[in-house]
Amino acid sequence: MPVLTRLIPSPVVVDISAGALDDLAGLLADQRISASGKLAVAISGGSGARLRERLCPALPGADWYEVDGGTLDDAIKLGDAMKKGHYDAVVGLGGGKIIDCAKYAAARVGLPLVAVATNLSHDGLCSPVATLDNDAGRGSYGVPNPIAVVIDLDIIREAPVRFVRSGIGDAISNISAVADWELSHRVTGEAIDGLAAAMARQAGEAVLRHPGGVGDDGFLQVLAEGLVLTGISMSVAGDSRPASGACHEINHALDILYPKRSASHGEQCGLGAAFATHLRGDREMCGLMIDVLRRHGLPVTPGEIGFSDEEFVQAVEYAPNTRPGRYTILEHLALSTDQIRDAYADYAQAVSS
Repeated sequence: MPVLTRLIPSPVVVDISAGALDDLAGLLADQRISASGKLAVAISGGSGARLRERLCPALPGADWYEVDGGTLDDAIKLGDAMKKGHYDAVVGLGGGKIIDCAKYAAARVGLPLVAVATNLSHDGLCSPVATLDNDAGRGSYGVPNPIAVVIDLDIIREAPVRFVRSGIGDAISNISAVADWELSHRVTGEAIDGLAAAMARQAGEAVLRHPGGVGDDGFLQVLAEGLVLTGISMSVAGDSRPASGACHEINHALDILYPKRSASHGEQCGLGAAFATHLRGDREMCGLMIDVLRRHGLPVTPGEIGFSDEEFVQAVEYAPNTRPGRYTILEHLALSTDQIRDAYADYAQAVSS
């Protein structure tokens, strides 16, 4: 009998709205995630700690765990600490590092995770991956998708604007990542999942073409939805391919080569996406990306985030080493150092025109 449909791993609940945190306890009970209210809540010492006072009365059965950072050791320590409780679920309350730690810890102890994001800095809040620092640098660890995602737009507005800008760059980079995936499909025969590609691309396009700004509720709603859809697209594909191409290879290279001067993930991915789009010869899309990144206050040249042109050229040259086996425009063109330098000069001219 033919397979007529497929199951998509996705959250049971996605609540993106102003005031969403006010009904967190009711949401968990109504969806039978935690009818008893017995929860392990992982928080940071920053935004999460401030929200603890607000949420404690509504979550009387919760135990609160403050997480030091975003390392593999922190996640293992959190998981070990939670083993002593008999919890229904784990709640990760905070930014990307806390949610990634909570994802890993929840998987370690076999509990569902509720992701409660306090900023929109990247697409990891709903992805099946936990990115954690380890002794070798940084690693990506497969974990189950969150069972629920809660994003309170009132809380998002209180976060530093740089977090929203980072999320914009990460979302827009989907467009370049999907173009790289399609290139690999044409050239190498790599299988492409049309649903995952469509979800990731449309998430990026929605952010790219929205006329609003970082202080606009309508824009924040679209950005939050786009980041959630991107995470689900990675679950559909079974890896990060829908949202990670040359843009992310360049980002990883900057992190590795210049770890003390790296900018935010989304800033670097947005810049990498614009340059990769230039390399693919799509001048119209590249120009649109540059205009939108500028409008939202994101960098379009390496100098705007503290890198020299030559450092950027070296990062582009090194970038394919960050994801062995992944085929993008960088692997396709296989440019020499001088050719990358010339391509960047052309890009810089396009940016300045």
